Amino acid sequence: MLNLKNKTLFITGASRGIGKAIAVRAAKDGANIAVVAKTAEPHPKLPGTVYSAAEDIEKAGGSAIPCIADIRFEDQIQAAVDATVEKFGGIDILVNDASAISLTPTLETKMKRFDLMFSVNVRGTFLCSKLCLPYLKKGDNPHILNLSPPLNMDPKWFAHTLAYTMSKYGMSMCVLGMAEEFKKDGIAVNALWPRTAIATAAVRNLLGGKAAVNHSRTPEMVADAAYLILTQPSRDYTGNFFIDDEVLIEHGITDLSKYSVVPGAKLMPDFFLYGGGET
Repeated sequence: MLNLKNKTLFITGASRGIGKAIAVRAAKDGANIAVVAKTAEPHPKLPGTVYSAAEDIEKAGGSAIPCIADIRFEDQIQAAVDATVEKFGGIDILVNDASAISLTPTLETKMKRFDLMFSVNVRGTFLCSKLCLPYLKKGDNPHILNLSPPLNMDPKWFAHTLAYTMSKYGMSMCVLGMAEEFKKDGIAVNALWPRTAIATAAVRNLLGGKAAVNHSRTPEMVADAAYLILTQPSRDYTGNFFIDDEVLIEHGITDLSKYSVVPGAKLMPDFFLYGGGET
């Protein structure tokens, strides 16, 4: 298995949560990280900024460049890509983590939220991939990893959250298409999704507060799975829809208890895999 020493990762949504955890894990190998996010100043409800994330990455052993950018806007992402390439000489890995969420049925979905989810989740993922691909083609063991769920056309996944499901599946369709389109270039394109709820700001603020967090796993679970994917040979490891625990178990990590926020607590299954409840 390879490692991420001196590899350059362009990670959206890297100021907090799963994106930051992936960045810090890569930094332990001595990777270079472009921290791509909107948060320049501390937010009352959201932890971290691009600057604090960059500091934590450097403390972990990596190098970082903070890139204040909204992935809805091409000029901002192009500027972030240009700055990353200027500082580190290229891009080897793209992680599309940034996402917007609104778990509402059709009649309760405001078009402003609909537009936000499609602009961030679908368009933003496509845009970041498009602008990074010229550098990934020249990268060392290049990967794209989208934080998106496995595709499943069962109507139950659409019935109550149609807009959000379509937008997240748009990210997954990028995996399906780009994995085939860029297979000849040796660029791996994969998706990764958690088995259970993950203790992020979205879970705390939108999906049940502290109680939901207490029935979640930590972002480090997804980060460790992402690391195992991103260190595989790109020509042999593409077009997959991975689940975090399956990746870890496949690589011999079978004791997952350390990832629980509250040891021994029942875990809340992820929406896209179970549709709610506890396990």
